[in-house]
Amino acid sequence: MSLPPLVEPAAELTVDEVRRYSRHLIIPDVGMAGQKRLKNAKVLVVGAGGLGSPALLYLAAAGVGTLGIVEFDEVDESNLQRQIIHGQSDIGRSKAQSARDSVKEVNPYVNVVLHETRLDNDNVLDIFAGYDLILDGTDNFATRYLVNDAAVLLGKPYVWGSIYRFEGQVSVFWNEHGPNYRDLYPEAPPPGMVPSCAEGGVLGVLCASIGSIMVTEAIKLITGVGDPLVGRLMIYDALEMSYNTVKVRKDPSAEPITELIDYEAFCGTISDEAAEAAADSTISVQKLKSWMDERDRGDRDFFLVDVREPNEWEINRIPSAVLIPKNEFLTGEALEKLPQDKQIVLHCKSGMRSAEALAVVKGAGMADAVHVGGGVAAWVNQIDPSQPSY
Repeated sequence: MSLPPLVEPAAELTVDEVRRYSRHLIIPDVGMAGQKRLKNAKVLVVGAGGLGSPALLYLAAAGVGTLGIVEFDEVDESNLQRQIIHGQSDIGRSKAQSARDSVKEVNPYVNVVLHETRLDNDNVLDIFAGYDLILDGTDNFATRYLVNDAAVLLGKPYVWGSIYRFEGQVSVFWNEHGPNYRDLYPEAPPPGMVPSCAEGGVLGVLCASIGSIMVTEAIKLITGVGDPLVGRLMIYDALEMSYNTVKVRKDPSAEPITELIDYEAFCGTISDEAAEAAADSTISVQKLKSWMDERDRGDRDFFLVDVREPNEWEINRIPSAVLIPKNEFLTGEALEKLPQDKQIVLHCKSGMRSAEALAVVKGAGMADAVHVGGGVAAWVNQIDPSQPSY
C-alpha cells in the first residue's frame, strides 16, 4: 500500500545538515525533500529499552527533527545485554535521560523531549497529540492496547514491534488506512500464557534486528516512499534466519474504539483463579526466612517449590527449594511430586507464576499451601544480595 508522506518538508537544511545527511540526499527516493520531511517530523518512542534503544539511535542518525521519549524506569545492569543506548556509567540513572544524552551524542541537531512518566489513561492522549508518528517498543500487553487505542482515537499511525527469545514481529497500524492492533490480537492472551522477556529471555541482538526494521518503516511513512507494513505482519526467526509476512485485515465485526478502558483489568496480570488463591495465601520473603529458621530448629516443616524454568534455576535460587516448573502444575504432573504430609510453599521469580501454580495446588485440596510474594527477586534483594539477579 503506497501512502502519501506523513509530514511536510522543513523550509531548509543547513550546510552542516547537508554534509551530515549526504548519503540520504543522493538516494533519489529520499533526496532533499525526503530529508526535509525527516527534519520536520516529530516521532515519539514509547520505551527506551530493548527496542527503543536501536530505534532512538537510528531515528536520530537519520535526522528526525524531534524525538520524544516516554520512559520512567532506571538503567539496570541486566539491561546492558541488549539496551545499547545505555552504558556501564548509566546504571542507576534515568533511562530517559541516559537515552537523551546518547541521542545528542549521535546527532546534536535533534530536539529531544522527555516524558519521564508511566504512560496511562490520564496522559496518553495529551502526550501523543504532539507527535506525527508513534513507535511502540513496550513489552506488556496493557500498554500495547493503550497505545493502540490512543492512536486510533487521535488518528495517528504507529509502528509496533515485539521480541521474544529468537523471534520478532513488526507491523504498522493506522486505523484510517488499515487494521489496528486489535484486528491482529482482539483479546490479550490468558494471564501467564505468554512470558515476558524478563521471564523467557531475549537474544540481545534481536532488538537491533527488529528495532532497525521499525525505524525503516518510520522513515518510509515520514517520507512517503516504498510499501509500509500497513495490513501486514512481518515475522522474523533468528534461528532459521527467515522473514515471513502475514496479511492482516480489519475485522468488520469489531466494536469501534471510542474511549480508553481499564487496560490492566482487560489484560489481567494473573488469572482470577490465581488472584483468589493468592488473596490470603501470600507470604513475604522475610516470613519465609523465619519459617526456614524455625524448620532448622525443628519447630516447623514445609516443602519449598521453585516453579521457574531450569535455566533460571541456574542463575539464583532460594536454599532447599525443589525445582518443579510451572508447566508441570498446569498439566497435573507436579501433583505427584508433592508430599501429602507437609505444607507446600511455592515461589517463582516475582510471584505471578507461583500464584498460578498455587491455584492448581489449592484446587487439588492442599488448602494450607502458600506462595512467596516477590519470589526469588525479593529474596536476592532483601535476604541474600550475594546472589546475582536477572
